[in-house]
Amino acid sequence: MTRIARTLALALTLYTPAAWAQAFTFTTLAGLGGANGGVDGPGASARLRAPTGIAVKDGTVYFNEYWNGAVRKVTPDGVVSSVAGLMGVHGSADGVGAEVRFERSHGIAVGPDGTLYAADCGDHTIRRITPAGVSTTLAGLAHSAGGTDGTGSAARFHGPEGVAVDQQGNVFVADTFSYTVRKITPAGVVTTIAGLAGTKGSADGKGSAARFDVPIGIAIDGHGILYVADGGFDTFTGNSTVRKVTPDGTVTTLAGLAGQLGHADGKGSAARFYYPVGIAADKNGTVYVADSRNFTVRQITPAGVVTTIAGTPGARGTADGTGAAVRFNLAQSMAVDSDGTLYVADTGNHTIRKGVRAAR
Repeated sequence: MTRIARTLALALTLYTPAAWAQAFTFTTLAGLGGANGGVDGPGASARLRAPTGIAVKDGTVYFNEYWNGAVRKVTPDGVVSSVAGLMGVHGSADGVGAEVRFERSHGIAVGPDGTLYAADCGDHTIRRITPAGVSTTLAGLAHSAGGTDGTGSAARFHGPEGVAVDQQGNVFVADTFSYTVRKITPAGVVTTIAGLAGTKGSADGKGSAARFDVPIGIAIDGHGILYVADGGFDTFTGNSTVRKVTPDGTVTTLAGLAGQLGHADGKGSAARFYYPVGIAADKNGTVYVADSRNFTVRQITPAGVVTTIAGTPGARGTADGTGAAVRFNLAQSMAVDSDGTLYVADTGNHTIRKGVRAAR
């Protein structure tokens, strides 16, 4: 082999997709791995129960607990407190603080003014919580499933699990069992921007020509582009892909191949996921994915290059560390702060994890 050939071979080795991403160091911000409950307090003394949704604004983390029926928050120094709902009590009721009832709240997002939006998949509604803790129903009617557009309680959702919000206060919903992506204006007007209600599948296209299968997580970047974890869980196989939706409703597949489960880094359809559930996007369009059944966190560049930045495929557990040394247990949601810090709702471990880029 000539010197030029050896140099080229070395360059190709160094610049494989796995070498393009920088690993993240993860620590546990709140909760104790494997210990569940509903106790407020600092750091490892707090008890969480299966956090499923997570959002962050200026270092304060907000999360949903599907089984506790509550929305809670974690301060930057790790102190957990309750925002809305009453631990272990489910239902559907608006109100203030502990008066509020959620049936089975899954996804959560935080708006530019600090307003929270929760996807209550158990009662098929989208809830809005002000910074003062006042909860109202933005759209949908409790316990009435469907896929109808309309305003406020005239609209119908079917098990919505993901929410995202833009700078104008528009809310975007992964309406999981309607197999659609929906938009809600601040006035509560609901429209369907991609997919066809009640018709699942995997097809790129514009508006109602697109098809999803178990869309769960949804995120929005600084350009108004949506990213959807078209994932799957348990008996709902899903597509195990990450989809991209432009503001005009055009859907393309950013990474993964529909119905092909596995773990492989690579570009576009060469990558493989195993039930990607949580998703986050930074302002520049870099996407982060909680790949739940692989027990890993993945990164996707705007060009569709997928790399694993934390965890080891198939290695389930609870361990802080850097890169492949980290262990997760069925992580269900992700968020990214304006400074690039990642947060993970590590559902099976009952913890909130924090990730920062490791020093090279």
